[in-house]
Amino acid sequence: MRAMVIEAIGGPLIAVERPLPLPLAGEIRIRIEACAICRTDLHVIDGDLPQPKLPLIPGHEIVGIVEAVGDNVDRAKIGRRVGVPWLGHTCGTCSYCRSNAENLCDDPLFTGYTRDGGFATHAVADAGYAFDLDPAAAPVSLAPLLCAGLIGWRSLKRAGDGRLIGIYGFGAAAHIIAQLCIWQGRKVYAFTRPDDATARRFALDLGVTWAGGSDEPAPEPLDAAIIFAPVGSLVPAALKAVRKGGRVVCGGIHMSDIPAMPYAVLWGERELVSVANLTRQDAREFFSAAKEAGVSTHTTVYRLEDANLALADLRAGNVSGAAVLVP
Repeated sequence: MRAMVIEAIGGPLIAVERPLPLPLAGEIRIRIEACAICRTDLHVIDGDLPQPKLPLIPGHEIVGIVEAVGDNVDRAKIGRRVGVPWLGHTCGTCSYCRSNAENLCDDPLFTGYTRDGGFATHAVADAGYAFDLDPAAAPVSLAPLLCAGLIGWRSLKRAGDGRLIGIYGFGAAAHIIAQLCIWQGRKVYAFTRPDDATARRFALDLGVTWAGGSDEPAPEPLDAAIIFAPVGSLVPAALKAVRKGGRVVCGGIHMSDIPAMPYAVLWGERELVSVANLTRQDAREFFSAAKEAGVSTHTTVYRLEDANLALADLRAGNVSGAAVLVP
């Protein structure tokens, strides 16, 4: 198999050849059709997230075909198209797993972080964390749903049922969740980098009510706001944008430090919450909703061997929608 591997934090990905991995009990081997690139991949590669497995094959938005299974896995899975997300395994025994909060598991494994991921031609995954996908859909279009979509969905659930939703950082997750919000009859306000006219046009083309820079005030008080950009200074800005009783959801796994702010910014029963990982129930809900809503993903495709270029483009903000690697 071919793979792009990081051997040292901050270093480039290196193209390698490896033997095909063998699935162990409870695992499957997937022939990868597409793997989207997430900002979390940058956080892993740049060392923002501690103690990754090294050497490591990054990538956690995997779409592919099951071609082999380990013991205790139904052989009928062979030939199916599946998707593998960030949360790749949970212990099943800790208090969180036993209380339907497996996203907070005390002993998890994360795809493309603590176990090898999808910047490759093949990958091994826990069969319990591989979700059946539409066999008729284009693999590239499905790949961003495996993290941008899933984390966006969990963030939207945490935001509540408010009608006026602000989204800070209009990239892969935002362009998916904006479509779901509009389908649900909500109004979306998109906040982009102040100089990013391209992102604002993209958001407006998707049907958002308003798009402006993150340094601009919201046109009206918001019921909730979701922050996808990993920028801590957006937290007080979002809190100022929501009405009394409103909620701000931090949707990323990593964010720069939140600056000191007056208590008055939080006062008025405003809430600040974070989202961590996903549950399998989130996936079942999201894939059903995305299909019903007719969600389409906007993608830029790169060859597997061009993974370093794709990461550089993502880091520079030069990707509209989601970047996707294809072996």
